Amino acid sequence: MLRREDFYMIKQLREKGVRIVDIADELRCSERTVRRKLKQDKPSTGRRKQRGSKLDRYKTDVNTMLYAEKIWNAEVIFRRLNQQGYDGSISLVRNYITPLRAALRSRQTVRFETKPGAQLQHDWGEVSAIVADKRCTVNIAVNALGYSRRFHVYGSPSQDAEHTYESLVKAFNYFGGVPKQVLLDNQKAAVLHHYPGGHVVFNEGFLALAHHYGFEAKACRPRRARTKGKVERMVGYVKHNFFAEHKSFDSFSHLNQLLDQWLNDVADIRFLRQFRQTPLHRFKMEQDALQTLPPSDFDTRYYDVRIVAWDAYIDVRGHRYSVPAEYCAQQVTIRISMDDELSVYSIEGELIAQHRLQQGAERWHTIAEHHQALWNAPELAVQTRDLRRYEEAASCN
Repeated sequence: MLRREDFYMIKQLREKGVRIVDIADELRCSERTVRRKLKQDKPSTGRRKQRGSKLDRYKTDVNTMLYAEKIWNAEVIFRRLNQQGYDGSISLVRNYITPLRAALRSRQTVRFETKPGAQLQHDWGEVSAIVADKRCTVNIAVNALGYSRRFHVYGSPSQDAEHTYESLVKAFNYFGGVPKQVLLDNQKAAVLHHYPGGHVVFNEGFLALAHHYGFEAKACRPRRARTKGKVERMVGYVKHNFFAEHKSFDSFSHLNQLLDQWLNDVADIRFLRQFRQTPLHRFKMEQDALQTLPPSDFDTRYYDVRIVAWDAYIDVRGHRYSVPAEYCAQQVTIRISMDDELSVYSIEGELIAQHRLQQGAERWHTIAEHHQALWNAPELAVQTRDLRRYEEAASCN
């Protein structure tokens, strides 16, 4: 139950512009309770009659000293009240000031604002959902602009570096520009070491991404989650809004299609109480402050190297994929996109083959023209082999 002092504290904090949600957090009560108290002209009496405080008639003067004159020292305020006729104790003054000082610190932290285009905050969250008829952990990357509160969300099966970079690329394209700074926590996908004193060592991939788009990489200090409080609140918003209505998805592509639609229909036009505007309206004031997108997207695909076998196949994740026969015994590089498209390149960087990564029992995936040179070469004695033998041997292993 709230005390009489809490009632006056609610009134005074609201007059100073403190948000209802911050007042409720400070008093450990619900926002509904705060709104009810704001509608009352005087505090509830309860069963026992509350005695008035000697400080009550001086609280307006105290508030003037606190907020207008920036005087927060209880002894200074006590002496000035004595000159006005106050004959109560200094403990009444301290008890009145202490929660207001704590609320001021909290409000300053929560309501720290950045200039348009100055900062984007990145964070990951996790939810349980059904994808392709299987229950799994869905990882959601949320990238929120600090000024407008407009954000983009991307769902993926992993929080690895490649998916982290992909989420940022998609966010930049969604916003049509790049902020001056990207703030994230100390996730391994971006940060190698965070030394005392604030020195941060980022990994090469994230630095390459930052260089490509021209933003400054910045990591939160360890155990300072509130530094990126804007995006953390949006992670919770996605969980309790979008995933409250969507529980099952045909694939991760289907999930992201629904997320994009939800961003346009719901998230972008939600009402921001502290600004009395929508993120989309505020974004109009931020869009021009964003940096221009580069001509091409950053390549977020997985990278690896393979040696082509004498039968003109390479092994990728337990499956065999054909490449042109002239590359037998040569080294090639492979790139795998977030949507499982396999691209094979020669050592000179020429694209020589493309496949879709496959699942299931069929482990050999052939494009007929890749092996045409082997069949047409008269000097080669090409032996026809039944590939089912390899499948049987693989199943035995």
